[in-house]
Amino acid sequence: MRKNIVAGNWKMNMTIPEGENLINEILKESISNQTILIVAPPYPNLVTTSLLLKNSKIKLAAQNCADKDKGAFTGEVSASMIKSTGAEYVILGHSERRAYYNETDQIINSKIKLALKAGLKTIVCCGEVLSERESNKHFDVVSKQLKGMFDGITPTDFENIIIAYEPVWAIGTGKTATSDQAQEMHKFIRENIKSAYGNEIAENTSILYGGSCKPSNAKELFNNADVDGGLIGGASLVAKEFIEIAKSF
Repeated sequence: MRKNIVAGNWKMNMTIPEGENLINEILKESISNQTILIVAPPYPNLVTTSLLLKNSKIKLAAQNCADKDKGAFTGEVSASMIKSTGAEYVILGHSERRAYYNETDQIINSKIKLALKAGLKTIVCCGEVLSERESNKHFDVVSKQLKGMFDGITPTDFENIIIAYEPVWAIGTGKTATSDQAQEMHKFIRENIKSAYGNEIAENTSILYGGSCKPSNAKELFNNADVDGGLIGGASLVAKEFIEIAKSF
């Protein structure tokens, strides 16, 4: 049975002291055991956050990893390094990585394989930009992304894969996909996974919504049959908002 998941992507926010304060605020709150709560701070915060979360049920993720295992790649951070910090998850293929750093489906595919090899669970992102949505190409775009990112990924691998749908046009713009639009795409993604890996894996794969999810719309989004939670950006930087979203199930 698939899990309800709320993952907070801090992006390039929070110094180490600021991150510690935020985690301590989050730890004061309580949520249902039916919901998995994940925080994804910047790389420098991973070790200190891991220590703060040691005796809690909250999980730790990194926001990215390198597409190489090790070597002379200045400034990069490998999946095995991330695993050594105490993190259990890594976010891969985020739309900002695609847009600003030219990551392709093939690069993301390499990262997924290295992350899984290192023992990390992966939150793999897909989604269309505004022009693709307006030209009615959104299903084709997402289908192509899924096929490229999961090339060579086995059914067993899917035990450690979460998918996040990001309508890129709704990230940081104040726009949000309607509840119906979210459900429509999430159902389409699940059908893609079913075609490639079978019904059992499709039904057990959590699919998160990642487009300006906030306390005011989380309940409506999460009420959809194929929306299993959210990948939260701005609202994850405020403890009360993040927890309120997590309580929306």
